[in-house]
Formats: sequence, structure tokens, C-alpha cells
Amino acid sequence: MKPDEETMSRMARASQEGDRDAYRVLLSTAATWLSRYYAGRIASGQLDDLVQETLLAVHQKLFTYDCSRPFLPWLAAIARYRWIDALRQTYRSKETTIEGHEFAQEADQEVAAARISLRSLFAMLPKDQSQAIEMVKIEGLTIREASTRCGRSEAWVKVNIHRGLKRLQARVEKAN
Repeated sequence: MKPDEETMSRMARASQEGDRDAYRVLLSTAATWLSRYYAGRIASGQLDDLVQETLLAVHQKLFTYDCSRPFLPWLAAIARYRWIDALRQTYRSKETTIEGHEFAQEADQEVAAARISLRSLFAMLPKDQSQAIEMVKIEGLTIREASTRCGRSEAWVKVNIHRGLKRLQARVEKAN
């Protein structure tokens, strides 16, 4: 089934009302849509895991979906946040020490692909916005810590994160 707004919204509504068949079709159709959405954004080895994580998030949050609004933007928002989480996790790949040797948990190609993706995304943003997003969303600093590091107010950091993510979302959705 090809994902279209009207059908997806109808299946989501039926799923909320307890229709198991509609729920099964909704998740199957969402999985197809998510595979296409993530295909050019992440390393192919991460695709299935990210689709499954996103479907789990959809399952957990389906009760929050407002049936009077379009479904696909709701799904795209969840997908975008999961994608950013995956990039963050790859970007910050933790190292493990085994008998005195350090090994990266993620493959070097995946880390490189994530860093290239992040650089290209940040290149689309004004410097202030990319700086704020990187400090808080990638490095994991608190708003207060980021504010102190860049010498700006906490409100400045929050506004630049919000505007930057909004701009990235618009570009990603435009690319689809």
C-alpha cells in the first residue's frame, strides 16, 4: 500500500479505536514510508534498527495523535527526532577498552557518514543556530552550560535551537 495522507489518517483513527487490522496495516505502511525517509540519511546498516525504533515510538505515542490533524507530518516529526538521536549516538560513539586496547563501538564508515551528514546539515544553518544545536543536542550540554560557553543568554540558546531545528525540518521535508 502506498502511504497517502487520507488513508494513513483513517488507519490511525481506527487504530486508536482498537481496530487491530487497521493498526497492522498502519505500522506496515509507516515502515515503508520510514524506510524511504531514512534511506539517504543514514548508513544502510542502521536503517532497519532506526525504522523499528521509530515504529516503537509511534506505537507508544499513537494515543497522542490528534485525528483532526494530518498523520504524515506527525509521523515525520517522530522520524526526524529519531533520526537526530541516531546521528547524535553515532557522532558520540563511545569507546570501549578491552585488555588495554580501545575500540570504537560503531564502524568508522558510519561515524564518518554521520559526521558528513551533520556538517552538511549545519552548513544550511546560520552559525549561531548550528552552534547552539551542536552544543545542546550533539555534545549534550545543558542550556545553561551552552549559554555560559558561548557567552549568550539561555533564551538566546533556546531560540537558536528552536529556529535551527525548524529550518532543518523545513529543508528535510522540502527534500522529500
